[in-house]
Amino acid sequence: QVQLVESGGGLVQVGGSLRLSCAASGGTFSKNIMAWFRQAPGKERQFVASINWSDGNTHYVDSVKGRFTISGDNAKNTVYLQMNNLKPEDTAVYYCALGRPSVGFDYWGQGTQVTVSS
Repeated sequence: QVQLVESGGGLVQVGGSLRLSCAASGGTFSKNIMAWFRQAPGKERQFVASINWSDGNTHYVDSVKGRFTISGDNAKNTVYLQMNNLKPEDTAVYYCALGRPSVGFDYWGQGTQVTVSS
């Protein structure tokens, strides 16, 4: 059974940094895509960033380009989201997701809260 476990959220001041981690277990993931989504109160879930395990390609929503970096450790089946220069609008619950190219995301983590205070 595939499980995704996130960690690393918390409270940070404007301009600060956090690193989120998502550890996947229960399968092999070399052909998968892992991604981060976020959901702020009263808003829909939003794509943030993704990484393709097979070729390392990454994608980002425009609002985080230049500030966030997604990376992965194949040996640990873990994906990271390094978030720098955080802004109040980054406040949300961040979710890790595991999916397949052209299919979508099949598995989701429980979410981790990120709060950016001004």
